[in-house]
Amino acid sequence: MDKVCVELAPQPCYPSIFSGAMCGWIVLLLWVGLVDLSVTQQTDALTWLNYLRNRANGGSYTQNHGNHYISAEAENELVEVECPLECDCPSTYPMYCHSRNLQHVPFVHSRMKYVYLQNNRIRGITHGVFDNATGLVWIILHMNQLCSDQISDKIFAKLPKLERLFLHHNQLERLPTGLPRSLRDLRANHNAISSVSATALRGLDRLAELRLHTNNIEDPGSALEPLQSLTILDLHGNRLTKVPENLPPRLSQLYLEHNLISMLPAGFLRERPELRFVRLAHNHLTDDGIPPDTFNVTTLLELDLSHNRLEKIPTMSTRLQNLYLQANRIKEFSVSSFCRVVDMANYSNLRVLRLEANKISPHDVSPKALLCLRKATTIYL
Repeated sequence: MDKVCVELAPQPCYPSIFSGAMCGWIVLLLWVGLVDLSVTQQTDALTWLNYLRNRANGGSYTQNHGNHYISAEAENELVEVECPLECDCPSTYPMYCHSRNLQHVPFVHSRMKYVYLQNNRIRGITHGVFDNATGLVWIILHMNQLCSDQISDKIFAKLPKLERLFLHHNQLERLPTGLPRSLRDLRANHNAISSVSATALRGLDRLAELRLHTNNIEDPGSALEPLQSLTILDLHGNRLTKVPENLPPRLSQLYLEHNLISMLPAGFLRERPELRFVRLAHNHLTDDGIPPDTFNVTTLLELDLSHNRLEKIPTMSTRLQNLYLQANRIKEFSVSSFCRVVDMANYSNLRVLRLEANKISPHDVSPKALLCLRKATTIYL
């Protein structure tokens, strides 16, 4: 019987008791195979594209679920199908598009949390590219050619989870509008920003770090006042002629070096007890421009007044630890600037004192200075 069936297999099925049953099984098996083929054809284009792209990138693949090839790193989803061709998208939800010579921001898929677009040639951001990616936490866009006029209005407003926005080293003339309240770290340094509108930072009560250095800002006005959580403010390398008014109350680090500041407001440190580090180097400060006891506050730990026009050492708190006064016009080493009383129980906590490039020498230092500055480890004259 087996021999007869083998001979008849290529021929049409003729009705008989044995051959009829056998042919029925053959038809059933052929039908199941066609159904499986029709189902897999829907995903063949995507899985094959996925396979080719990952093979080019050195990705590994496993065979699973009906002989479909899928990534070992994301075995149950087609991660690469959601990723722009210009970018790489690992399964941990970043989207790496940096250093690709891009001239536009690709559409960002809804699953993405971190987008890296730095070091490209992007000049603008069109409306809608972030609309579906409401879970974005970081957007990194520094080292591009972004222009304010080519960024859509309120482009970041629909991102309620955005915490970091890096826009430094671009060609921006102003901050984008509609920044989300969730922001904690905003960097727009090394641009061409000349002013900050009163509403630009409104509502950013969670912002902790703001870097606007190396721009052309003359006066931020009241723009900084709403930033109740701000701890780090960097405005160095601008065109400020005075310390900004209405500084946030929780500041701990203030960077104002390389500006045109000639006077300090009375009590601006006492009103901000959280301030620990203040840099005012490379300004136009003179003795007359510093009110008495401006720096005699117990909370200050580090102060940089180097490269100014001081002729005397201002009165300092005994709690201060690092003081930089090099490259001024100081003519006298006054121990009373550091210790109002000099004895075994009263002394300065200074560790580092720099006074080089002034008009004093080691011979001008009183022996009492050794007792007052007993904790100092480094003194430059």
